Amino acid sequence: MRATYEAGPTGYGLARGLTSAEVDCLVAAPGKIPRGATDRVKTDRRDAEHLVRLLLAGKLSPVRVPGPPEEAMRDLVRAREDLRIDLMRARHRLSKLLLRHEINFEGRNWTERHLAWLAKLEFSDPAAQATFCDYRGGVEALLHPRGELERRIEGLISTSPWAREVGRLRCLRGIDTLTAIGLCVEIGDCARFASAGQLMSYLGLVPSEHSSGESRRLGSITKSGSRHARRLLVEAAWHYRNPPRVGREIERRQQGQPAAAVAVAWSAQRRLHRTYSRMRKRNKRATVTTVAVARELAGFCWAIALIE
Repeated sequence: MRATYEAGPTGYGLARGLTSAEVDCLVAAPGKIPRGATDRVKTDRRDAEHLVRLLLAGKLSPVRVPGPPEEAMRDLVRAREDLRIDLMRARHRLSKLLLRHEINFEGRNWTERHLAWLAKLEFSDPAAQATFCDYRGGVEALLHPRGELERRIEGLISTSPWAREVGRLRCLRGIDTLTAIGLCVEIGDCARFASAGQLMSYLGLVPSEHSSGESRRLGSITKSGSRHARRLLVEAAWHYRNPPRVGREIERRQQGQPAAAVAVAWSAQRRLHRTYSRMRKRNKRATVTTVAVARELAGFCWAIALIE
């Protein structure tokens, strides 16, 4: 057996094969490569021999490398996420300016009626009026590119590798097109996870553990993996505080999808609302409860994405 070793920016590559024409490359996670505590010698030759022994023993953990189309789509989704954060900060600056001047709007902020109210608002002081116009212009300048990015993302879904998965995920409550494609580009192929628990751990939604001897202590969630995917799941989990029901919008999203996906979505509504209600009755904080619901929602996403 012939093997070659190569170190790259994302991990260690080990190519193996029987002939020079056919080579099978395995990319291993550096953090999961076993190494002795007293091993201080690190040369290319020793590393190559060490990797070959681990490969033959089956001790290497392979890493999935996304292709160029997947990377491009993920960059586009993350560009929209960056724009969302910039818009949120611009809105906060404007709202805090109005708060300092004790100007309040009766109703929900950032709706069409609120934007029309802002357009008619004027300050008597020239300096305050100039500040208000600058902050309001910053908000309006970000609204158009955000809408343009969202239209481009939605237009590219049909030709992306996740067209089928997006349709399945949209059956779930709280997950629409942008949330579904965001989860797909951050998670990748759900089939590479052998169980729902592995996906939960991959997204950093499982409790951290500090155990010693016979004692077992659980802490806050690990927060490993994609922060963007974790935020999307937590935001979607807030919808399950309401009783289970299939509204007009969810019914529209479920049209044309397999009956198994619709059944999983309904099961998710019943179970996650039950989890939310039970934890709130135990006086758990709303944030802790929502994260627990998001962890279970990740399991339903794994199950519904694997439906053929």
